[in-house]
Amino acid sequence: VQLVESGGRLVQTGGSLRLSCAFSGGTFTDYQMNWFRQAPGKAREFVAVVSWTGGNTNYVDSVKGRFTISRDNPANTVYLQMNNVQPEDTGVYYCKAVRPEATGAVAYWGRGTQVTVSS
Repeated sequence: VQLVESGGRLVQTGGSLRLSCAFSGGTFTDYQMNWFRQAPGKAREFVAVVSWTGGNTNYVDSVKGRFTISRDNPANTVYLQMNNVQPEDTGVYYCKAVRPEATGAVAYWGRGTQVTVSS
């Protein structure tokens, strides 16, 4: 499985951007899809998750009401729409694919895309 993130850029406080993560090398609908982020000097943190069909989502409290995760299964792509971004949203955003197995989950990570929010 390969994951390639894109869409990161410099954006002003209050602005919007959309991140994309292209999935290949497996069956996309076998995987729950996640976005994580890592700010400079901080640990990587969970941002959002979408279920296999896209019907269920969950978010870290700090982005609720501002970010929306979605997936396009025919296109093998997951998105993160980021609205009203704040300086604390700055970081590298990573896509993570998770497939449950009987012996434990299998997970794959992308290489990340940089988001910088200017104040």
